[in-house]
Amino acid sequence: MAETASYSRGYHRFPVTYPVIFGGAPFVGEGTVSNLSLTGCSVACDRTVLTGSYIKLNVLIPDPVSSLLIELGKVRWVRNHAFGVEFIRLPTIARHRLDRLVWEQLTSLLEIQSITASLSK
Repeated sequence: MAETASYSRGYHRFPVTYPVIFGGAPFVGEGTVSNLSLTGCSVACDRTVLTGSYIKLNVLIPDPVSSLLIELGKVRWVRNHAFGVEFIRLPTIARHRLDRLVWEQLTSLLEIQSITASLSK
């Protein structure tokens, strides 16, 4: 009988759809961030990446100022046309913007849950 490992994320991932440009040595690709947390994201794309490789990401968030720059990320898993990235290094301004973006996602989720709970009573 095969053993299965229990895996738990440290932070909730929120479903999003943001365009992303990513690159590592020696490739560049485009895709879509399909979920996002304080410490990582999933990217759907047609490009092949390798687990364990290091990449830079430029996420086009709905912010008129600029994109969200992840200076260094590590590819933690690859499945079909998607991969997961752990954020390793972000500029301070990007960290603040990511914190704000995740806070907005959490606030929206809690508002929806509150409305759903009050309607089901």
